[in-house]
Amino acid sequence: MPRAPRHWNRPPGLTAALLAPLGWLYGIGTARRIAKGPRERLGIPIICVGNLTAGGTGKTPTVMALADRLSDHGAQILSRGYGGALTGPVQVDAARHSAADVGDEPLLLSAFAPVWVAKDRHAGALAARDAGAKVLILDDGFQDARLAYDLSIVVVDAGRGFGNGRIIPAGPLREPVMRGLARADAILSIGSEAAQSRFAERYRAAFPIPHLTGSLDTLPTGLPLSGAPVVAVAGIGDPEKFFATVRGTGAKIVQSIALADHQELSRPLMTRLLRDATEAGAILLTTEKDAVRLPREFRASVTTLPVRLSFDDPAKLQTLLARLL
Repeated sequence: MPRAPRHWNRPPGLTAALLAPLGWLYGIGTARRIAKGPRERLGIPIICVGNLTAGGTGKTPTVMALADRLSDHGAQILSRGYGGALTGPVQVDAARHSAADVGDEPLLLSAFAPVWVAKDRHAGALAARDAGAKVLILDDGFQDARLAYDLSIVVVDAGRGFGNGRIIPAGPLREPVMRGLARADAILSIGSEAAQSRFAERYRAAFPIPHLTGSLDTLPTGLPLSGAPVVAVAGIGDPEKFFATVRGTGAKIVQSIALADHQELSRPLMTRLLRDATEAGAILLTTEKDAVRLPREFRASVTTLPVRLSFDDPAKLQTLLARLL
């Protein structure tokens, strides 16, 4: 297995150094879980969209983009449904299920392709295949050991990279970078041109696999945001990324509220946020993932800022996908 260049690992702070033994134990647990096998093939192409760092890398927009590209090939999506009460396997029905049932990401993704939720990914994959899936896209699961993947894409935030190079809880990593990349077929870094340039300078020379790049672009909201005052609310893996996106529209953020990832948007919380926005004469603005968790009576009062992933070189992605289809 290739070794990461020394300059990849930034000097750890005191907290990271103290937590390093716990990170070592976490890494051992991950390695043992990954080593379990043998991995099973189900007779249909399986694409895994995963990451090496915890949260906020851009997996969900990547799954959206792949589902859109593979819609004519019978693609379906499999998710563990983080935060949902249903253990599955169950196919998401947006007319019947709520985020509390299946999780916010599956509910959002169900607008792009049929989505299955299952705590047991193997059981979920079998259910999707038996229901007619011709291609299966996994939202997360790179560290899962049950299934054989035909294409594994590791997604990373270009601005944050791999952090201090330490494993949870000493750093952001789920496993060592080069060990993870040795199992992957491609790495996708998402970010601005400046962030991509810094990321490439720091990391790309040592990548043993193809490197894809892309950025998240906003879609029109129906409201002119440039110069508009907004109260921005985000309960995602990296709320600051959303706030930066809002600033990129030209909107004026009068208040930014960073919530925990998948946090419940309760009626008292939304009543307070809507009151704050009204008093400030501002638009209450949130992410698509947060919007599916909104209590129904607040949906008309909150503006959603959707984003979509665009690939800088779509032909590189198409070359990878063509091997499967």
